Amino acid sequence: MSSFLMFFQQAAAPAAAAGGGPESLLLNLMLPIGMIVIFYFLLIRPQNNRMKKHRAMLAAMKKGDTVITQGGIIGRIFALKDDEIVLDTGEGGKLRIVRGMIVEVKNPSAPTPANDSKGS
Repeated sequence: MSSFLMFFQQAAAPAAAAGGGPESLLLNLMLPIGMIVIFYFLLIRPQNNRMKKHRAMLAAMKKGDTVITQGGIIGRIFALKDDEIVLDTGEGGKLRIVRGMIVEVKNPSAPTPANDSKGS
């Protein structure tokens, strides 16, 4: 990274000595613009993709699905409301959970993988 900065400092030095000009302004703006682009592709874009997948998962939940909450509670969906889910945690225990706190949905009707051996 230091050789990258030295290249632009050496390139900007003759332009600055010649009186500034638009070339030096462009060279001085390249580093901040490059950092913004890197931050976008490394941080912002992946986070937006994760949020989209999470919203789609929450929208696809249905009664009877097994879910895992952010607190580690595992339960089966008993009832769905707008912002809440009622979970049946077993043995008559029911919890009201905010929909956004669901981390994972395990659908019991999903087919098992072909290489999953149950027995032997």
